[in-house]
Amino acid sequence: MRDDPSVVALVTRARGGDRGAWDEIVERYAPLVWAVCGRHRLSGADADDVGAAVWLRLVEQLGRLREPAALPGWLATTTRHECLRLLRAKLRQIPVEDDPFPDEAVAAADEWLLAEERRLALRRGFATLPERCRRLLEMLFDDPPVAYARISEQLGMAVGGIGPNRLRCLGLLRRSPPVAALAPTTAGA
Repeated sequence: MRDDPSVVALVTRARGGDRGAWDEIVERYAPLVWAVCGRHRLSGADADDVGAAVWLRLVEQLGRLREPAALPGWLATTTRHECLRLLRAKLRQIPVEDDPFPDEAVAAADEWLLAEERRLALRRGFATLPERCRRLLEMLFDDPPVAYARISEQLGMAVGGIGPNRLRCLGLLRRSPPVAALAPTTAGA
């Protein structure tokens, strides 16, 4: 087969830029390329990728073939190498589901993000409050909550004034720019 004149003639014409020779090479040897891909059990898409790579390599290397009649062997060897390269690359890939973020995961992420935005806004709003309001709210929302008698003692505030002061401080917190930015705006409000 090394001295097959038809293969030598095809390679010579293709080297010279004869498009017809290229088409004949592809038509004659495409079954060989697909057969090698089939032996490696490649999917149709993978076989197409390997075929494209093989024909590209031939375009790049045709001028360097020492023995033009060895083209079929060169194509078989190159196809085998491309198949193995593709299979090795697939082994390094980590398969994932088609939808890596199901609706439940997206909803949970959205809820978490909103909660974090609220926490951050509350912290920023809390920082804008007067010291007395911050101390009062810290004591009221401590876990467990501080008794009113102790709050009265520590803040020098009458027990009966704790509730109204709490409402005033929470109002200030709601109106602080970071917290107010979270509230939906209503027409005329």
